[in-house]
Amino acid sequence: MSEKIKHVWYASYGSNILEDRFHCYILGGQPKGAKKTNPGCTDKTLPIAKEEVSINHQLYFAKHAKGWDAGGVGFINTKFNDNIQTYGRMYLITVDQFIEVVKQENNFKGELRIDLQQAKEKGSLVVKENSWYGNLLYLGDQKGHPIFTFTNERKLTEAINPPSEQYLLTIMNGLKETYNLSEIKLKEYFEDKVGIKGYAIEKRLAELVKSE
Repeated sequence: MSEKIKHVWYASYGSNILEDRFHCYILGGQPKGAKKTNPGCTDKTLPIAKEEVSINHQLYFAKHAKGWDAGGVGFINTKFNDNIQTYGRMYLITVDQFIEVVKQENNFKGELRIDLQQAKEKGSLVVKENSWYGNLLYLGDQKGHPIFTFTNERKLTEAINPPSEQYLLTIMNGLKETYNLSEIKLKEYFEDKVGIKGYAIEKRLAELVKSE
């Protein structure tokens, strides 16, 4: 009989890399640059720990997010690729908090049950069909706790859309905060991403990486 999962690492690869931004999912509130206010979690205890995490899934930008000026937001390809390194940051939170974060990301109302043990055994689990972030991915374990992130259940090839500058700046500031990346490295990281390469925002990268 497997031990009941009590805490999980939530791995972010998008705007939640920025700690203050993610805290709005726990405490509630409106993140800087966003137009949407998060209700927060029932348990407002901040994460027990935070760490860097490398995610072997390709980052891209898609959909039209009303809360980010109708710009695209980050998703990752569901297919594992050992040659891909997407920078992430993970937070150690309770299972109940994680479920509430999933609900907030998907604008889900009502009760949501997630079988994390099944997700861990299968490697992925669709917890809410036809939602933006309804596909749970298991990324391994760290210090005795499973690592989970979420993305779309499909690769959103037909919905590619460049992010707003404010959304991209949020991720950039989170990466600076987490990895202390140079402006050159930060620009190189984004310039080949689907949803940025070939779009007008690609030409703005050199200026954006200098912003705070």
